Amino acid sequence: MKSKYRWFVVLMFFFFMLLHQADRLLIGPLTTPIMEEFGINEAQMGLVSSFAILVAAIMYPVWGYLYDRYARAKLIALASFIWGSTTWLNAIAPNYTTFLVTRSSTGIDDSSYPGIYSLLADYFGPNIRGKVYGLLQTAMPLGYMLGMILAMILRDTLGWRKVFILTGSLGVLLAIVLFAGLKEPPRGKAEPEMADLAEIPSFRFDLKVALSLFRRKSLLFLFAQGFFGVFPWQVITFWFFRFLETERGFSTGETTSVMMVAILALSAGYFVGGSIGDFFFKRDRRGRALTGATGVLLGAILLTITLSIPSGQLVPFMIFMCLTGLTMSIAAPNVQATIHDVAEPEVRSTAQATLSFIENIGSAVAPALAGYIAVRSSLGNAILTICVSTWLLCAFLFLGVARYIRQDAEHLRRVMQERAAAVASE
Repeated sequence: MKSKYRWFVVLMFFFFMLLHQADRLLIGPLTTPIMEEFGINEAQMGLVSSFAILVAAIMYPVWGYLYDRYARAKLIALASFIWGSTTWLNAIAPNYTTFLVTRSSTGIDDSSYPGIYSLLADYFGPNIRGKVYGLLQTAMPLGYMLGMILAMILRDTLGWRKVFILTGSLGVLLAIVLFAGLKEPPRGKAEPEMADLAEIPSFRFDLKVALSLFRRKSLLFLFAQGFFGVFPWQVITFWFFRFLETERGFSTGETTSVMMVAILALSAGYFVGGSIGDFFFKRDRRGRALTGATGVLLGAILLTITLSIPSGQLVPFMIFMCLTGLTMSIAAPNVQATIHDVAEPEVRSTAQATLSFIENIGSAVAPALAGYIAVRSSLGNAILTICVSTWLLCAFLFLGVARYIRQDAEHLRRVMQERAAAVASE
């Protein structure tokens, strides 16, 4: 029964992330009608996304501490309610300034994911976490696809405002489901050292343990990778739809087809990446980091080939876009699992929030920077320059993670062994 319930938890989180990402990324395919209504250019529209990312970055440390200190299940339900409420406010914004402010407020719940991964780490052991996280993360590109479908079907009939009202209402409804259906497992429950204990000791946020994270070299390299790693995601999710419409000259149907096929490939990449990472992790602690390095390198190569394909060649473009999507998501589940390979249970949300804070600070300028480059050059050049340069740097930083992950992972295992022994001797 316990085993069945943990997969029910995964299912609930899957739907939360699916609908939340649909709401969050809906702004991409709705960019053109929003720009037309407010009479703004690419640089101004880029600020809308960048400000929301900055708010999310500021909130990450707050969410991380709250998750490690209080019940994660109830806080996740609260995040869902905030998502619905702020989206409603964004939908009724009367002008660009108000739209900018209300869209920025949606960043509050965008930083609520650390508690999800921390809670799941207490249901699934180290050897399977990459696969579970990869399965869960397929909800993110599928959420983007759902948002794109909603936008294409409803933006001309309902208008972008009512589409936001619809997704915001789903957030409030889901908050009720999460509040009633989620249970809070003991922290550290799924660690191998705790398997034979009749009672799991209680762990809560410890500032000393949290500060010790910054002495673990593998995490420092992972944090540095995070600073640059989300640049490509922000640029592609925010600008790629418009790029296909305006610079590739694709029709609405062609744009939709390309994006859907690419998103399906991207979704598969999460599960494939998590599974590959788990496979090599069981054989060598460096397996996840090396899998991540390989994924971003392949993504850089394949995106370069994709954008070099001449306009009008739809089929080759779709094929290479799919290959790019498949590889660019390989690293993500391995990053999440690596954090839990080296961080103690009571500070895992804090560790994840720290990484996400760094990611958002680094990537907050990405949409605006891409818009700035696009105004002076083209969206294609902006996307290619930002994505390839940051992916190459991330590959190097993943090698740094691989260099130190063994000793940091063994440190966690020793800590958990000591704690289990202390409980068993009582």
